[in-house]
Amino acid sequence: MKKKVYFKTFGCRTNIYDTQLLKTYIKDHEITQNEQEADVIVVNSCTVTNGADSGLRSYINGVRKNGVKVVLTGCGAVSKGKDFFDKKEIFGVLGASNKNKINELISQDKAFYELGNLQFIDTKIVSNYENHTKAFVKIQEGCDFACSYCIIPSVRGKSRSVPSEEIVKQIKLLAQNGYSEVVLTGTNIGSYGLKDKTTLGKLLQDIGKINGIKRVRLGSLEPAQIDASFKEILDEPWLEKHLHIALQHTHEKMLRIMRRRSHTHNDLALFNELSQKGFALGTDFIVGHPGESELIWQEALKNFKEFKLTHIHAFIFSPRDGTHSASMNERINGDIAKERLNTLKDIVAKNNYEFRKQQKNSLEVLVESKKDEFYEGYDQFFNKIKIVSKEDIAKQWVSVENYECKEDCNYTRLGDEK
Repeated sequence: MKKKVYFKTFGCRTNIYDTQLLKTYIKDHEITQNEQEADVIVVNSCTVTNGADSGLRSYINGVRKNGVKVVLTGCGAVSKGKDFFDKKEIFGVLGASNKNKINELISQDKAFYELGNLQFIDTKIVSNYENHTKAFVKIQEGCDFACSYCIIPSVRGKSRSVPSEEIVKQIKLLAQNGYSEVVLTGTNIGSYGLKDKTTLGKLLQDIGKINGIKRVRLGSLEPAQIDASFKEILDEPWLEKHLHIALQHTHEKMLRIMRRRSHTHNDLALFNELSQKGFALGTDFIVGHPGESELIWQEALKNFKEFKLTHIHAFIFSPRDGTHSASMNERINGDIAKERLNTLKDIVAKNNYEFRKQQKNSLEVLVESKKDEFYEGYDQFFNKIKIVSKEDIAKQWVSVENYECKEDCNYTRLGDEK
């Protein structure tokens, strides 16, 4: 019997990609955008924190009340799938390596547990993205790092890469379908190709030759992964002038506690080099990790202020079951951690405001949506701009010369020209 299938996605850009890929395998059923009318809900889950697991359980409990069949996939399928399945709280568990079985499995009335393996790599092409002006392209899967706070390597597996010819083929198809901006994503994209004697930089050089691609955005990188081949493409006009490079901390002792592979001195030199080339720079930062004493924090803060950061994804340490950090003592008071978090956010917000005020280049913006009176999009520095226009400019590129910098974002009003 034909069923209505709804997809619920939690977590990262990689999950957005995986959901789109799952949809391409639905052949005998109808994909619905209305959760309320669904017969089956496929939950593409995140498990990066204990909170993510709690949110997943809450969502599943909520939709089960309507008698819907729940299929769990994504990272949470590995960490929590067996528990959900054994308690009969879900209809099925679908491991990431079994995406191609989804149509067959939801067609049957028998519950299933198909976890698969963590050695797979997806090569099927996703040629269209619903409700997105840009396309996501997954270039690799898994991570070889062993950061003390992170569960992801155990649920995504070791790093492995999609062959470059498959990625180029996919992006060419996306360009033919009208996508001019692509976002390269994966678990740890900076490790792309290292086991295949190639690099992310070399892949980007190939992508840059594809007709129709105006901008390439990248997911999070590690500092040590910005190698010579990557630096060769820093001046290319199609590379977004914003890089997100995960520091996690700016104190050498904390980096060792976190089992990171980077060093503060080297990180600062890299960020200064990129800043001088005009890049907006973002990072991840964990505050309140066990061991972050007041002395370490003050030294880290002093170092932090030297980095030319314009964007930040900072968060308070949350112990993740199954990781080394979760077993550590020296927990930091929650109020202190929150104060530290806000301090970092305030510093970066001011940096971003100054960066935008000092910018002399015209802003190249892909308009993504309209909210109230404003069209909204992001420029090449990954800064939001709100645009008033009499003409419909949704999903179009606009070049903005004159704009007003406000603390929250940039604003402009377009005349009759696009």
